[in-house]
Amino acid sequence: MQPSEVKALLESRIDGCEFHIQGEGCNFQVVAVGEAFEGLSPVKRQQLIYGALSEEIASGALHAISIKTYTPAQWQSAPENSGA
Repeated sequence: MQPSEVKALLESRIDGCEFHIQGEGCNFQVVAVGEAFEGLSPVKRQQLIYGALSEEIASGALHAISIKTYTPAQWQSAPENSGA
């Protein structure tokens, strides 16, 4: 899979979030920013992303995924946002 494919899948399955995807093959780093994460625990945030990609993970199309999630307010001071 390509990062653009992973991004398209997430955008079609989770509303109101911005996704930044890096990686190749079946290993990806996902940074997700959105109001959907407001008030959720870190575990619930990750479950939201994993749930959206469960078919691809089960099929082996996606293997290793690292996930970082932020609310829009948290994203303002996130280290990954320094170059954006």
